[in-house]
Order: sequence, then C-alpha cells, then structure tokens
Amino acid sequence: MSKRWYVLHARSGYEAKVKTAIEDAIAREGLEDSFGEVMVPTEQVVELKDGQKKTAERKFFPGYMLVNMELTEPSWLLVKNTNNVIDFIGGSSGKPSPITAREVDRIMARVQEGADKPKPKVAYQPGEEILVIDGPFNEFNGTIQAVNYDKSILTVEVLIFGRTTTVELEFSQVEKT
Repeated sequence: MSKRWYVLHARSGYEAKVKTAIEDAIAREGLEDSFGEVMVPTEQVVELKDGQKKTAERKFFPGYMLVNMELTEPSWLLVKNTNNVIDFIGGSSGKPSPITAREVDRIMARVQEGADKPKPKVAYQPGEEILVIDGPFNEFNGTIQAVNYDKSILTVEVLIFGRTTTVELEFSQVEKT
C-alpha cells in the first residue's frame, strides 16, 4: 500500500494546532512509516501596516488541510480522533477517498508560486475608487483604470486642478475607500 493525499476538515482557525497534534501523535504512536507530510496550504501575501510592507501567510482553504498517509485502521483512527478534526472529505464514513495526483500538483504549484511571488492581500479591480496615501498625489482620490499584479502597479485616474490625469502607483501607495 502506498501513501496518498487526503483532505481533512478541521475547525477553522485551528489548522496549525491540528497539524502539530497529528505530528505529535504520529511520533508518540510510532506510525512514521504510515505518514508523509501534514500540510496547511498557504500562500504569502503582502500587506501594508503602519506604512511598511509586511509579508503574511494566508490559507487557501480555511478549515481544510492535507495529509499524506497510508490508509490503515491505526492511521485513520489517529487522524480521526485528533482534537478539532471534524472529518475526512470525500468517500464514506470510515473509508475516505484520496484526492487525485492532478489536484495535489495544482495545490503544490500554488503553494510554490505564493512562496516565490507574494500576492497583495487586497485585490483591486478596474473602476474601484481608491485614496492615494503616499507620494506626490497623497490624499487625492482616484479611479483604477488597470491593474498589473505582476509588477504590483495600478494605473489610476486622478483629478488634479480640474483635469483628469493618469498616473501609475504601487499597491503600497493606495488604499480602498
């Protein structure tokens, strides 16, 4: 029997504690051979706090986590009886079904992409109103015309001296109104 990836439903906000509890139980019960990685899929996001760019983690699927394991009675019971684990996702009670290799690859690629290139915590859309909070257009309102997530730049129309002017601003220079 080989290890497969299973999705767990855990209490939202307790994913890290559940991960630690499962890893501790694996070591305590001596079931290391039956388990691979226990993972909470996250991505890096950039947010602005007190005028400083800070990197934070955001969960892809709050309340859900992945476990790479060989499905046996002892391994299933270990995970199922961990505090704050609600249940496995998919399959029937007592016989969860694994997710496909394609789904695993897609999640892993998203995790890697988030680590390589953090995304902004706030998503911007053309047509949204913003307030400029930094730079020469500080305290001006504007309307987003285009969003470039690769470069973290917005093209914004700002009203200056009664005329509309198009300017490029970094995500860190604006906030939603």
